[in-house]
Amino acid sequence: MAGIYLDNNATTQVAPEVVEAMLPYFSEQFGNPSSMHSFGNKVGFAIKKARKQIQQLLGAEHDSEIIFTSCGTESDSTAIISALKAQPERNEIITTVVEHPAVLSLCEHLEKEGYKVHYLKVDKKGRLDLDEYKSVLSERAAIVSVMWANNESGTLFPVLKMAEMAKEAGVMFHTDAVQAVGKIPMDLKSSKIDMLSISGHKLHAPKGIGVLYLRRGVRFRPLLRGGHQERGRRAGTENTASIVGLGKAAELALEHMAFENTEVAAMRDRLEQGILEAVPHCFVTGDPENRLPNTTNIAFEFVEGEAILMLLNKQGIAASSGSACTSGSLEPSHVMRAMSIPFTAAHGSVRLSLSRYNRMGEVENVIQAIPPIMARLRKLSPYWQGDGPVEEPEKAFAPMYA
Repeated sequence: MAGIYLDNNATTQVAPEVVEAMLPYFSEQFGNPSSMHSFGNKVGFAIKKARKQIQQLLGAEHDSEIIFTSCGTESDSTAIISALKAQPERNEIITTVVEHPAVLSLCEHLEKEGYKVHYLKVDKKGRLDLDEYKSVLSERAAIVSVMWANNESGTLFPVLKMAEMAKEAGVMFHTDAVQAVGKIPMDLKSSKIDMLSISGHKLHAPKGIGVLYLRRGVRFRPLLRGGHQERGRRAGTENTASIVGLGKAAELALEHMAFENTEVAAMRDRLEQGILEAVPHCFVTGDPENRLPNTTNIAFEFVEGEAILMLLNKQGIAASSGSACTSGSLEPSHVMRAMSIPFTAAHGSVRLSLSRYNRMGEVENVIQAIPPIMARLRKLSPYWQGDGPVEEPEKAFAPMYA
């Protein structure tokens, strides 16, 4: 079987059209966009074109609201730290317990520096409680940072509504939209979102390029200081080839948006249905009614996620686990724990994320591959006996977490 890639929420294949658009900027179009001569001028125009392509994908009002960065993590850090520096009288941050480490690790660091962080909880489907959110919005809050879509479960958060609520309370609103951009339509000019993060490699552009959308008029302090690039908002000579690549990827994402929300969603639904029908004791995590079109996260009870991934990999199938066991921890992921997924299932959560380059034939092959893997692993499981789980499986094997 040829390799089947179902880990597109981790990174995506760079589109061939994107590679083609980038290549001239490694050779003949090598000028510095800040230079006044024609070598620099041509490159400057290419960057301006890319800025407009991304503006169109986001539905932003002005192309000057697009700031190029090195990655989604830099965009997240820039947004949050800028809000704190621009409003020294405010010392609180509002976020969620299921954010990407790009936000959570920064918030933990800022707590050590004396800032107060409110972590919004989620229910068993990974949904936020807007009443809890409303209760922590205050004049002490500098910024709200909430992901548009969860990277593990694909669950979509009501960021448009949350941005409106933040605006009414006089609080800046940032969203980490790394997983959502290019998969669902956006119209930022009609929203109250102040800042938004993008990572190029999640939408078929190269690694090492990101964007921070900054609404015109929002108070801002740069993270990187130096040259005048990006209107003085992000110093450093522009990564021209990757910027051009991200612009092309944004154009392609807009062209394929309908395909993403119909054909890709249909493949995801078939994959999910086939697995749930063939494998007993498994279920979909997150909110199946409100999620990204390309993502499913299935919790397989009484098995270990890492073992599933290793056996899938032996068959040429790439997926990822909600379990953090690859980092040497036996603890399930923070997202699974936040949703109160039972211990015996959280360990076996597997994320399958598709792209427009997948085909239904690949989906059928994966549906065929998974049942024998599960049967094999359950034979080895301390939770499993014969054809079913042991009685009171949580007592059969109950490690203590530090």
